[in-house]
Amino acid sequence: MAVRVLCQFTAKRGDLDLRFTPAPSAREGIAGHLIVAGRRGRDYETEVTLEDTFDSLRVRGRADGYDSKERRVDECKTYRGDLARMPDNHRALHWAQAKMYGAMLCRKHQLRELRVALVYYDVDTEHETVLAETHPAEALLAFFDEHCAQYAAWAQSELAHKTTRNQALQAMSFPYEFYPAQRQLAESVYRAAVHGEHLLAQAPTGVGKTLGTLFPMLKAMGAKKIDRIFYLAAKTTGRELALHALHALASTMKLRVLEITAREKVCKYPDHACHGESCPLAKRFYDRLPGARAEALERGVMDQKTIGAVAMNHRVCPYFLSQELARWSDVIIGDYNYYFDQSAFLYGLAQEQGWRVGVLVDEAHNLVERARRMYSASIATESLKRAKKEAPPLLRNVIERVGKEFQRLANAQQAPYQVYEQAPKSLMKALDDYISKQSALSDQAVLLPEPVQDLFFDALSFYSLAEEFAEHSVFDVTTPDYATYTIRNIVPAPFLKLRFANSQSVVLFSATLTPRKFYLDLLGLPDTTRWLDVESPFSPEQLEVQLVQHISTRYQHRDNSIAPIAELIVKQFERAPGNYLVFASSFDYVARIAEQLDRIAPQIPNRLQHRQMTESERKEFLDGFAAGSQCIGLAVLGGAFGEGVDLPGERMIGAFIATLGLPQLNEITEQMRLRMDDLFGAGYDYTYLYPGLHKVIQAAGRVIRTREDRGVVYLIDDRYTRPEVRELLPKWWQPRRERR
Repeated sequence: MAVRVLCQFTAKRGDLDLRFTPAPSAREGIAGHLIVAGRRGRDYETEVTLEDTFDSLRVRGRADGYDSKERRVDECKTYRGDLARMPDNHRALHWAQAKMYGAMLCRKHQLRELRVALVYYDVDTEHETVLAETHPAEALLAFFDEHCAQYAAWAQSELAHKTTRNQALQAMSFPYEFYPAQRQLAESVYRAAVHGEHLLAQAPTGVGKTLGTLFPMLKAMGAKKIDRIFYLAAKTTGRELALHALHALASTMKLRVLEITAREKVCKYPDHACHGESCPLAKRFYDRLPGARAEALERGVMDQKTIGAVAMNHRVCPYFLSQELARWSDVIIGDYNYYFDQSAFLYGLAQEQGWRVGVLVDEAHNLVERARRMYSASIATESLKRAKKEAPPLLRNVIERVGKEFQRLANAQQAPYQVYEQAPKSLMKALDDYISKQSALSDQAVLLPEPVQDLFFDALSFYSLAEEFAEHSVFDVTTPDYATYTIRNIVPAPFLKLRFANSQSVVLFSATLTPRKFYLDLLGLPDTTRWLDVESPFSPEQLEVQLVQHISTRYQHRDNSIAPIAELIVKQFERAPGNYLVFASSFDYVARIAEQLDRIAPQIPNRLQHRQMTESERKEFLDGFAAGSQCIGLAVLGGAFGEGVDLPGERMIGAFIATLGLPQLNEITEQMRLRMDDLFGAGYDYTYLYPGLHKVIQAAGRVIRTREDRGVVYLIDDRYTRPEVRELLPKWWQPRRERR
């Protein structure tokens, strides 16, 4: 057990206190530790490895520094802001860590007493504040034993849980009939997990991917090859499927399953700050945590509703309760960002704990675009204006200087969109000054208006990414109306490589992961990543695929395409009445097709996807496709209804895809194409063709959901007949040219 982890369990007391104190970056922290060490004498040792035992508990850690001449151990902490406003429970945790290291040093070197020091280094002023106490060895050893004893009882119960869980997992059999394709997937996932490999698994709809990946990863956990499983999904539906599958297993397998939800979705007091003087659920949080933790873990499956109920029982914050429960859960379900984002919680926790993690990435074709957004940052002129208007006097000048630097770029720009080699040094200096100035006001941050806080977080992200700027990204400025300055990631691979390298096994699965090299290049997966193309459980007879080559859906031909598309839909509906989805490339295109349908076939009911539909509106849209009903739904390809929608049987019998799905042609996508060409020699394919066809295949997958389904898909555009396009369509399809 690491000293830091043990102390977090035993020494945290009092309120939850998140009054904003912007922590230094990892790079600043490392630099600060080096500066502190460089100021010490020749007898000063750094990163001193220590290990000790208490009964069956082995405790390990590394003291930041030890001066053998002065007999002083240092626990070094970097910070920025007003040190006097550091919460008491944070300081108590730091002292606990320092004293644990002190005890271990006393035992190792047979010391009679030791000076224990907390060294706080301000990364902005480079000033050190040293708080030191002298303790006899007996007192430090007693402190060590006391905290180890507190943890040992919990450790014993944890060991018992893992033993019982592993035995149950080893004996676990698959709960349903194992179909050949699902078995093929499961066997490949298991091999990857036990051998520490990564896997790209292309598995079509109907294989049973959720249970087909969870089951073998759980078996690997039972075989002690995996410590934790993270199931990551881009959409709520994916997480719900995983929870449903695990509900059936958890009670008999003694599994602890945790769903992590965004703070804004579970916060009970959104208008209160996260500290005990403001929020009642932060008051005495750590004092109430043990009871809440014990009750939650006893429940087994800890979904959002369960955590909310337990949190209210014990009057603690549900969001931060879930963060604490992550340390003790076997399977954690959440969004991609919890593992792949810049400051990903689960990735940081896994590294801190030294876990061997098995990561399951659902609908992994979405990860490329999501990761690009994670490693991009923008600052808009309007954001600067709002922040300056509402900022306190101490910040207005530095915000104005940032605005002037950005405006200098915009004023000199000859075109509405322009790419620059990098952010100018003068801009970086202005941003650095602003960040430092607002950081110095960190103790007042809860009082700052929202636009000021938003700008600060945008500036931090922009500055951080500018420091990491390389050929994987572009720096562009968009004008003239409201200038926006963006560091835009194109290839997330350099940022994600460490995520894969530090995982025992990552399995990425989806119905659309072709071609393999596209994902290896853009995600940074190692060349040793295994590849699996799972055979479809469906037969070609189940799905009639029609290629409609007499219609072009290119932008310049759109006006002429509306009428023949509507006629094609009506003709098919009259031949086989039922529920159909029509996909087009934009809301305008969808609306115009709907208008034409109303003109030529007003007797056929249709429903339209609108911009920014609420969750209840999306549900109402899908509920309209009931078994036995007859309706045409029109939606945008790549939107909310293009994937993750399950409408089996008569609920959906056909789809019309009136687009090739290619991303919009504009300056930004063209910059992406140029960069992809430079890096991979496949600019058009990587930017347009592959992403477009992935959306098409996902949309077509809404039609056949079970082995009993029958349906039809119309691919409407002459380009579908091209060999390079046909090659990317699923192998089990047998497309035929439409008979006119």
